[in-house]
This record gives sequence, structure tokens and C-alpha cells, in this order.
Amino acid sequence: MTAKPCPICGKIPAEEAARYAPFCSHRCAQVDLNRWLKGGYAIPAVEEDDPDESEEAAQPSDNLH
Repeated sequence: MTAKPCPICGKIPAEEAARYAPFCSHRCAQVDLNRWLKGGYAIPAVEEDDPDESEEAAQPSDNLH
């Protein structure tokens, strides 16, 4: 089984670093955790207009009289 490179630094982890898998070291594992906690891995979202709100705004109000 061949070791995969560390997703943070790209080094091939040593056998004794298996406890940090898939990272090569404690440092790289902490860098990854920090990215998660700071929102670095967030998926950007595009908010769409709510179709119900658009229809309500287009209808005339009954309270105008």
C-alpha cells in the first residue's frame, strides 16, 4: 500500500506519522482544523429570491381604501 501525500503540505508521511493520517504531522492536522474552524472550507452559496415574497409584493394591498 503506497502512502498518499499530505493534503496540506504534499509530503509523503513517514510510517510513524500514521496516527495523524491523512496528514504527515501534528502541525498539518492543526492547520487543517484551523481552516475548518475559520470557515476556509465553506462552500459559497448564492441566495435566490423567495418566489412567495415576490408574489406578495406584486399583489395590490386591500388596505389602500
